[in-house]
Amino acid sequence: MPDAPPKLAELFDLTGRTVLVTGASGGIGAGIAARFAEAGANLVIHYRSDRAGAEALARGIGERAIAVGGDVTREADVAELIEAAIQRFGRLDAAINNAADQSRGAFLELTGAQFDATMATNLGGCFRVTKAAALRMRESGGGSIVNISSISGLEPAFNSNYSTSKAGLIMLTRSAALELGPMGVRVNAVAPGLIWREGLERAWPEGVRRYLAHAPLGRLGQAADVADACLYLCSAAARWVTGAVLTVDGGVTTHPSY
Repeated sequence: MPDAPPKLAELFDLTGRTVLVTGASGGIGAGIAARFAEAGANLVIHYRSDRAGAEALARGIGERAIAVGGDVTREADVAELIEAAIQRFGRLDAAINNAADQSRGAFLELTGAQFDATMATNLGGCFRVTKAAALRMRESGGGSIVNISSISGLEPAFNSNYSTSKAGLIMLTRSAALELGPMGVRVNAVAPGLIWREGLERAWPEGVRRYLAHAPLGRLGQAADVADACLYLCSAAARWVTGAVLTVDGGVTTHPSY
């Protein structure tokens, strides 16, 4: 007889669970961390350079959060990040791979070093965190990993290094889901569209205008939109979901390409 499903009120209750969010000192990552804190989770807030932002977020959450610095392209730093979660909270239940190199450039203007740097963070960093987290999750019977990809990984855009890394991240997600599923570790991805940030309309008015014109839901995304998708994928509501890519873009990718 199948196990009884969780009660509705329990689906999004993460009390006692520990969640690592990389690149969480601001923007989407901070929004994800704050949302998971609302769900009762313990938070490991990772940062690379913005220590002040990460520590401010952790203070706002309280004793259920710590800020830990490190470079996700370095295995030693990733090991310390995972160990910090275990030492403080005794377990690791979920990891959100949000840390990313956002640099973009025209194909013929990119240098090999720029391309390699993007891949090192967006793919290599995700691989390292996923592997280290999964090894710990295997010991405790399972867990959930969510990789933040992009709609740029689903369709070509004028940012070949970034788009290529995000497309690779989708295949890394699916491959990891295949291999880690028997250990009880689910691996999924979220592919956001254009997410609002302070000053975006001034910095890229034409891009914002075009996005709003093509998005059926008629607005830009918010960090909370991505956070809620991640919360779903890490919750009991998604207990039979792995290897999936959840597009969160206001419907902009529904437009025909011709």
